[in-house]
Amino acid sequence: MAPENLLVTGGAGFIGSNFVRYWHRHYPHCRLIVLDALTYAGRKANLGALLEHPKIEFVQGDICDRARVDHILKTYAIDTLVHFAAESHVDRSIQGPAAFVQTNIVGTFTLLEAFCAHWRTLGHPTQARFLHVSTDEVYGSLGPLDPPFTETSPYAPSSPYSASKAGSDHLVRAYHRTYGLPTLIANASNNYGPYQFPEKFIPLMCLNILLGKPLPIYGDGQNIRDWLFVEDHCRALDAVLHRAHPGATYNIGGQSEIKNIDLVILLCDLMNELAPELPVRPAQELITFVRDRPGHDFRYATDISKLVANLGWQPSISLDQGLSKTASWYLSHSSWWTPLLSRETTVPSPPS
Repeated sequence: MAPENLLVTGGAGFIGSNFVRYWHRHYPHCRLIVLDALTYAGRKANLGALLEHPKIEFVQGDICDRARVDHILKTYAIDTLVHFAAESHVDRSIQGPAAFVQTNIVGTFTLLEAFCAHWRTLGHPTQARFLHVSTDEVYGSLGPLDPPFTETSPYAPSSPYSASKAGSDHLVRAYHRTYGLPTLIANASNNYGPYQFPEKFIPLMCLNILLGKPLPIYGDGQNIRDWLFVEDHCRALDAVLHRAHPGATYNIGGQSEIKNIDLVILLCDLMNELAPELPVRPAQELITFVRDRPGHDFRYATDISKLVANLGWQPSISLDQGLSKTASWYLSHSSWWTPLLSRETTVPSPPS
């Protein structure tokens, strides 16, 4: 059954805003309520003209504010909650883990408590869903020849960020098993695409190339990530919401594993081609290796066979296509990212 009144937490952030755009485009009759605290990475500008649409309502607020969440659930008769709101930058979690515990664990707990009470008040409607959007980092690190993570892989988080997401996953799963709450969990690999905050790997590289700044790469650049274009992620979440059974967990990946150094070289090649007036050409001259991060996971890779077999989803955008779309977007949207460069919070840091 299709959602009628959908609450999106963190809907002004990177993945959340892309999801709001996707959902409104495909389900224009569904009412969308966007809840976001508008911390440094959440911006109304990510939603733009969508905020003027009568089917979309924006509420500024903290997911830890139980009274605010209760009010939203009741006022808008929410039947589906998609939970993106999270602190997500690994380097920030190493420097200041408290915010990650508060938002990712306490915030998720608050949402679960509120949604569970709301669901009971409504009489346990069968169409209700609580979709928790998580990360493949909860599984820890893989060796170069290890098989990809599956939904039954043991949790072994390495950073305060991934540990806090693991804790929130456990809470979501427990609320299904203990209270019967119709929850779903999606563990996704590294996302990239439009509207991603400049501290993250791909936008940081794109903007530093445009500005002629160093391209910092941890260690020797041999760490491997699986990259998922954000539009494909939204399609997968759509499939999970509409076709997955309550209590299910699905891994979502782009099937695009690549070493950090190779990814940066690809981006340099793209920017050399797309931006002829670069301050430093070729952009590869900007590559700089920096001291490795503590507890840096070597490799992430996700097995998406369950998602493919059960829900019929698979990625549609190749890494080359996605990088081209992303680099072109940052090139043509300087009005979006230029104001961010003046913020103290956007001092470039090495990639995740």
